[in-house]
Amino acid sequence: MSNGQDSPVRKKTREEIAQAYSSEPWWYDVRGFLILTFAYRSTLWNQLRFFGPNMGANHLEVAIGTGTLFEMILGWRRRKGLPRVKVTGVDYAESMLAGAMHRFRREPDIALEHADVAAMDFPDDFFDTANVANAVHCFPDVAGALRGIHRVLKPGGTLAANVLLYPRGPQPFRGIAQRINDWGIRKGILVTPYEQADIRARFVAAGFEIVREEVSGNCYNLLAAKPARRG
Repeated sequence: MSNGQDSPVRKKTREEIAQAYSSEPWWYDVRGFLILTFAYRSTLWNQLRFFGPNMGANHLEVAIGTGTLFEMILGWRRRKGLPRVKVTGVDYAESMLAGAMHRFRREPDIALEHADVAAMDFPDDFFDTANVANAVHCFPDVAGALRGIHRVLKPGGTLAANVLLYPRGPQPFRGIAQRINDWGIRKGILVTPYEQADIRARFVAAGFEIVREEVSGNCYNLLAAKPARRG
């Protein structure tokens, strides 16, 4: 059983994690779908409904990867009649970002940049909203990443994120999720899962207020806000 602390396995550097995500984009997408289904025990439909509404006029998509999920989110928004928004997508893995650049090459409202989420070169109080989909688990410095997102959000801005929790629930699902997590740590695409109370406290320590939260399967979904300025 986990004690809620980070994995004792040596933490990967940002460069090692980027290298671990240097697979061909198609394999990244297949691998991501399997991880989502069997490790997170979530579904694409749940993710579309969770991330789709949290997109303000100037939106930051953190760890956009190849853009496959984000393209689905944009399609969901179009079907719901939601407005188009200006998007900045960032990722530290250049091969994944190249896939997103190709995918969105004809989308003038989407700008893509190579960036470390813990050290983004954006002004303070710049974005209305931010999403982090299926990526908190691969941040080597989760506290720095959350502080970085908090800094660039406008007061009152919201962050939607989902976090991989330690496997829970009945067998065989818990065992399957554990084996996937062990493989992900060896591969370098997973730094650590989290306990809900631990990761929640990290969001609060970064300055966020928790607006809404839920646990489904091994997935912790939370909507957090940067407090509005008073006075």
